[in-house]
Amino acid sequence: MIVRRCSGGVVFYANKVLLVKNDRGEWTLPKGKIVGDNLPHESAIQRVKLETGSDVKILDIAGDTIYEFFSRSRNQRVCNAIMWYVMEADSDASEISKEFLDGGFYRVTDALEMLTHSKEKSLVDVSYKKYKNYKKAE
Repeated sequence: MIVRRCSGGVVFYANKVLLVKNDRGEWTLPKGKIVGDNLPHESAIQRVKLETGSDVKILDIAGDTIYEFFSRSRNQRVCNAIMWYVMEADSDASEISKEFLDGGFYRVTDALEMLTHSKEKSLVDVSYKKYKNYKKAE
């Protein structure tokens, strides 16, 4: 099995969260493999920018998730270990990469219904509470 270190962002703007729809039709959060000597938080910011065009800043750590899938191209199982960050975008504008079918900022309540994976639903729920607490403290 291949183990990949990844990082990603739970990106908020006001009461909206940033989602992307992958080539399997799954609604998910922007994330990707940590490349080279990059630190997880650096990679998370880069992946969000690359996949969605959004400029973001990290507010807090959201948590981590691990999941496995079968890669048809590699003909073996892959384990993604993802470090997540609570992020804030400077606007709700986005330019979703052509690798995705759709994406953008969606109201948190709607996004919780849209997300395909329960781990990511929980991640958004917890991260939104952290985001709101951060905004109150500002």
